[in-house]
Amino acid sequence: MDPTLPRNNSVTVADVARMAGVSKATAARVLGGYGTVSDRVRDAVTLAARALNYRPNELARSMTTGRSGTIGVVVGDIENPFFSLAVRGITDIARQAGFTVILTNSGENPETEKAAVRTLLAKRVDGLIVSPAKESDVDHLKDVIRTGRPMVLLDRGSRTLGVDTVVADDGHAAENITRRLIAGGHRRIAYLTACDTPDHCFRAPSDISTGSVRRRIEGFLHVCREAGLSEMDQWVRLGALTQDDTKNIVTSMLTAPQAPTAIIASDSVIGLDVFKICRNLGIEIPRDVSLVSFHDADWTSVTSPAVTVVRQPVYQLGETSAKLLVERLNGENGPPRRIVLQTELLERASVSDVETNDLSMASE
Repeated sequence: MDPTLPRNNSVTVADVARMAGVSKATAARVLGGYGTVSDRVRDAVTLAARALNYRPNELARSMTTGRSGTIGVVVGDIENPFFSLAVRGITDIARQAGFTVILTNSGENPETEKAAVRTLLAKRVDGLIVSPAKESDVDHLKDVIRTGRPMVLLDRGSRTLGVDTVVADDGHAAENITRRLIAGGHRRIAYLTACDTPDHCFRAPSDISTGSVRRRIEGFLHVCREAGLSEMDQWVRLGALTQDDTKNIVTSMLTAPQAPTAIIASDSVIGLDVFKICRNLGIEIPRDVSLVSFHDADWTSVTSPAVTVVRQPVYQLGETSAKLLVERLNGENGPPRRIVLQTELLERASVSDVETNDLSMASE
């Protein structure tokens, strides 16, 4: 490059205009993608920008257009395969629409989520996609609405926020699993989740602040009541937050005199932990205990036995939420939309029917 020309990190629109032999205003129109210019001028400016390795000043552009070209995303746990796949759906759509995604992780902590939202607003994101950690604690999301920025809720809704929401058919999915297990003779069915209460005890679905999990537990309990199974609340086990937590809960359950004959894991991270714990305890799946997991994670199809799962439309959840947000950013002004995507039960080899002698014992 000519030593008299500026370095690429300080190249301005004026530099590009000078090399192209056009006015600064004309160069700005070409580089900004607005207004009308001739093909000859556009080619000259484009070639000059490429030769100078011109990079647009995003701050200046946002001050001019009122847009930063970014979308903020807040999820519960980026290490969870569920969220990483959903984020892939979001970023694919965002990129096609010309937006960059800024991803933040709440760790399912409401205070961390609030700090993340504040940071994203300070970075002038054009809109947000949020998976709320706690549906009863959303005042900070109401603040987002007051700024005029569009927002979409991913996987978890809110009764108090009038915004677009994309969720899976969690309640019916849990009902289908539970009916399958009960039809196979299972009566001691445990539902295991990372959600928790201060005393680690489940009393009612209203204890669960994560909407997707609450809907699953409601579906589970509904079918149990329908089948005449009483006191099934005791089989909802909370607090599987870490591997150690899960190990303690599952070991306690499986070594109790009345051990569960089936376990429903509320996500694939918990499901994998349960699988490993059973192996370590010498408990055979499905002979000794059946296992079902939400989310068709890669590991579930390659284990021996392969694990029965609820296949959630995870990529589509992210993809749909991004599409709704982009539509809002492009001027869609209709009422809030709630999109419910269907799940699918994939039966593999980790579920078996309870033997006749176990059935008689379970009914005693």
